[in-house]
Amino acid sequence: MKTNLLLDDYFKRLKLPTMAGIYEKLAREAQEKNLSYQDYLLALAEQEVIVREENALKRRIKRAKFPYLKTLDSFDFSCCRIDKQKVIQLAGGNYIDLKENIIFLGEPGLGKTHLAIALAALACKKGYSVMFFTAAGLINEMNEAQEKFSLLSLEKKLLRAHLVIIDELGYVPFSKKGAELLFEFFSSKYERGSLIITTNLDFASWTEIFQDERLTGALLDRITHHCHIIHIKGESYRFRQTLATYGLDQKDEQQAKEKQNVPS
Repeated sequence: MKTNLLLDDYFKRLKLPTMAGIYEKLAREAQEKNLSYQDYLLALAEQEVIVREENALKRRIKRAKFPYLKTLDSFDFSCCRIDKQKVIQLAGGNYIDLKENIIFLGEPGLGKTHLAIALAALACKKGYSVMFFTAAGLINEMNEAQEKFSLLSLEKKLLRAHLVIIDELGYVPFSKKGAELLFEFFSSKYERGSLIITTNLDFASWTEIFQDERLTGALLDRITHHCHIIHIKGESYRFRQTLATYGLDQKDEQQAKEKQNVPS
């Protein structure tokens, strides 16, 4: 009994809660299986490491603030034209070590956000720190932080993150001030961390967002310098789901598009 009390105290002091909770059970199993002291200690330490890594992953996922979780396994590569091998290669995360960027470019509904989140979740599993924003959401946070005189603190957090996702760039127009704040962030992140950007606009149209041709040129120069640009082409996944849900066949497709005001 005294030994158990001492062990409980030592585990608590050493901050080893998993070991504290299972050492007695594993000790009985080790005795039954005639395991060596080293094997028992290995099993005990292994469980502590497994639980700690699982908890650390949960914290990284929570801090990333994904709107939902997606995986590469659940992405249907057959329903669009995309360089699948390139995406699978990027899943290894080497682009983060090299401080490279990824841009997913394509029409709405093709799975750009799905792929961005899937790659970012894999980055979390590998121990990288990740932050997720929509472009409009990040600008709103920057504006609020500036009003509260805490913009510098937010910028430091963004720079510390190994990977920042900027989703839906181009879906919502920015104010001149918002465009300048986003430009400053992109510029400061250059060669100091990785970005994943999803956008429905080709590069020639980025001037519409940032409202300044010179600023846009400088921005694209930085973002695309060390960058994997992945074009996704095809028909909206959400639209195809609508057809499937209502049992529409190919013959009805054009009529359904016209009703939903979806261009051919």
